Amino acid sequence: MSWQGRLETESDLYRYHTTPPRYTAGFAIGIIAVELVYPKLPGNVANATTYPFPVLYQKVSFEIERLFAGDVSIRDEIIAAARKLESEGVRAIVGACGYFAHFQKEVARAVNVPVFLSSLCQLPMIKTAVSDQKKIAILAASGADIKEAVLEKVGSNQDRLVVENIGDLPEFHAIRYGETGFDNEKLKDSLCLVVENLLRREPQIGAILLECSDLPPYAKAIQQVSGLPVF
Repeated sequence: MSWQGRLETESDLYRYHTTPPRYTAGFAIGIIAVELVYPKLPGNVANATTYPFPVLYQKVSFEIERLFAGDVSIRDEIIAAARKLESEGVRAIVGACGYFAHFQKEVARAVNVPVFLSSLCQLPMIKTAVSDQKKIAILAASGADIKEAVLEKVGSNQDRLVVENIGDLPEFHAIRYGETGFDNEKLKDSLCLVVENLLRREPQIGAILLECSDLPPYAKAIQQVSGLPVF
């Protein structure tokens, strides 16, 4: 095979993983995203430029608060979205909101590719990696909805967790309620202030998990002000 990556001999074919023929191919990750209209910066799960590889989105349409609460009436729509992505050939499926965790088990049962619907799926790993004398902070778009039931869906519980609600920040309003613009710099500064105050109150925090898929653009700034690993 030449350095350009062309198939030049029959033997080259067997160096590639083959999938059933489709009208298109090459999407590594399928992403289920709620239909919310607001600016999505690079780094946001719902911004395709975030990734150095092809991703494929599937839209679901319901009020975001229903997802926060784990409303069972939206389950079938989420499962249908996952199956659609699988049929398009994605190799794994994720969700563009941490509260898709409510449906992690149901979606994993419904498809035959790996499913990581929520950033909360990382909690068992983080708890293992961080000293058991340390706590894990979760910055959440709806802190009141980080309950035992949703944590159980991702193999975790409330032990050692400190949940900080950021959904009520004025700078976050445009994201939560779907508006056409927001002040990115003010939101970054506000999140950093929240983290600094949180660490003063809870000095035993050893890691920070960003529940909300809108927060990764601010992960670097949060890491800088905290000095902690940010997931």
